[in-house]
Amino acid sequence: MARWRVGVDSGGTFTDVCLFDEEEGRVEVWKVSSTPDDPSRGIAQGVEEGMRRVAPDAAQPGASVSYFGHGTTVATNALIQHRGVKTGLVTTDGFRDLLEIGRQKRPDLYDMQADKPPTLVARDLRQEVPERVRHDGHIDLPLDEARMRQAAKALKEAGVKAIAVSFLYGFIRPEHEKRAVEILREEMPDAFISAGHEIAPEFREFERLSTVVLNAYLGPVMRSYIERLTPRLRDLGMTATPHLTQSNGGVIGFGTAAEMPVRAVLSGPSTGVVGAQAIGALAGFEDLITFDMGGTSTDVALLNGGHCKLTSEAMVHGYPIKAPMLDIHTVGAGGGSIAYIDAGGLLKVGPRSCGADPGPVCYGKGNTEPATTDANVVLQTLNPEYLLAGRMKVDQGLAKAAIGRLAGKLGLGVMETAQGIISVVTANMARAIRVISVQRGYDPRDYTLMAFGGAGPLHAARLARELDMKRVLVPPYPGILCAMGLLLTDLRADFAATKLLPATAKSVGEVAAAFDGLATRAGEWFTHEEIAAADRHLTRTADMRYAGQNYELAVPLPEGPVTAATIAALSDGFAEAHRQRYGFVAEGEPVQLVTLRLEATGRVRKAELKSYPDAGPDSAGAIIGEREVWFPEAGAFVPTPIYSRDKLQPGNRFTGPAIVEQMDTTTVVLPGMHARVDPYLNLILEVTA
Repeated sequence: MARWRVGVDSGGTFTDVCLFDEEEGRVEVWKVSSTPDDPSRGIAQGVEEGMRRVAPDAAQPGASVSYFGHGTTVATNALIQHRGVKTGLVTTDGFRDLLEIGRQKRPDLYDMQADKPPTLVARDLRQEVPERVRHDGHIDLPLDEARMRQAAKALKEAGVKAIAVSFLYGFIRPEHEKRAVEILREEMPDAFISAGHEIAPEFREFERLSTVVLNAYLGPVMRSYIERLTPRLRDLGMTATPHLTQSNGGVIGFGTAAEMPVRAVLSGPSTGVVGAQAIGALAGFEDLITFDMGGTSTDVALLNGGHCKLTSEAMVHGYPIKAPMLDIHTVGAGGGSIAYIDAGGLLKVGPRSCGADPGPVCYGKGNTEPATTDANVVLQTLNPEYLLAGRMKVDQGLAKAAIGRLAGKLGLGVMETAQGIISVVTANMARAIRVISVQRGYDPRDYTLMAFGGAGPLHAARLARELDMKRVLVPPYPGILCAMGLLLTDLRADFAATKLLPATAKSVGEVAAAFDGLATRAGEWFTHEEIAAADRHLTRTADMRYAGQNYELAVPLPEGPVTAATIAALSDGFAEAHRQRYGFVAEGEPVQLVTLRLEATGRVRKAELKSYPDAGPDSAGAIIGEREVWFPEAGAFVPTPIYSRDKLQPGNRFTGPAIVEQMDTTTVVLPGMHARVDPYLNLILEVTA
């Protein structure tokens, strides 16, 4: 009988596996190196090794898997490295250059040398077709099908592998886009085709165009990846339907993910936030700032009242995307971030990363440029001999030599340079947290820092000190929390309709009709995903703004029928949201409803997190050794006890300096901090009063 729920998070450096036993409620974790040349190979290896540990007698390791959820960075990495396919574009006559013109905004207002990211479709591959739909849905000019067929043949001759179709008002009347897609399929049956009315049926022509182009650009990459992964899972004997994480924190089937890869650009980080929400609620800390530091990047998010805000539009690596996603901010700061000296002679770290192969210098795979992990190995905050509980050997001598070369150029000692690398990385991550907190009206000192990812707990205490935060929460399996989040999330889909309406009682009929239409689409999705009626849930929101504003704020819609009271409640909610974001309310100014949204959730069975009885404060039994660790406060190596996370029990307490080691991460407890273990085995670090 199938009994194991499996979540896998495939990162740039490691692939994390979390296994939950549905019968006994126990959680097991496993970790293997990622395989960047073919991520599906590392995933299959991780699942096989993890299942062999928990079910060694099984004839096929995947036969006892009842649920498989997967988060991936395939789409993200393809976008960052510009490894998508040759893509064509079909758009309204006169708008071929919109993709390049954009919003005419520089990436950095005060940087005159800043460059925009490369345009993903070359100008000669952008085809214009006569057609015009007005903003009210009236057709001024029917689609010229002869020109459309000429455009399809031109793109075929150019050898494009994917095509984006985005007409000016296709989101209001999609007939022209639908016909264009039909003609393209007739002429190019093997091409990957994305249409704006299916991918981003919302207003703002540039952002919609950017989103559908990205979907086409990444589509064949994601489809190829899924086609490689699916048979590998089948070969393991797995019969469970596989699911992939979306950027909104929910999961979808592989088939949908292959058609809409743009919704998975934050696939991995989103489930870490989902896991943080669940663990934070159990631990009694709902106001959290999540800190997910991996091998390549750091992802941060703010949870107010236990929930992370959902944004309908985001800039991902320089490209605007109109798709529902958790409000996560990413910076290029991870364990593999490379340290170097810039043209001005200053020490910098990242965003360039050494990845999993060759990895940091201490891995001994040929890299000679020191990374953040090398600095931690030299400082001995990380074990100087091995990682992954002994499965991965490291060479401290190589790391010292590499940092020594950097130190010689800076005129500093090896230890000062290693500590400098850590300080620079900490400053980079603190800047990211200020973006999601201080710049949006939230004081980080009012929040608990939840640290996870393979390197999060290693840096969390220093980051909290940099931001004057008083508490750090480290979950039981921080290195694989994104994988665990896959076992704590539901199936989810989002639907939207742009309706530019005044926020008055006159709009009740149109708002109600629009939500009825969205509910019909959600019902079709529920049926397709075979979600039982009792497990279906709908959440409504509206994007609102003052008339003339360029940006909207999402406001929850009260439950029940849409009435004049509903619109009034929306207006009050918008005023409060505007005060929180901008610090004022423009009394008397007309308010508009812009885009109506419906979130459809299909509840599934989740992993259960158990509590354990208090074992008392004595933590001496968890000490497994001692080593010299460099602390800048002392300016020297300090004898530091090493605790085994596996041996720590609820109620245990100890003070810093201390190092807590476990298979998937290492936690640093600074001098002046004390640590305790709560009933759910979370490690809570607090500044000593």
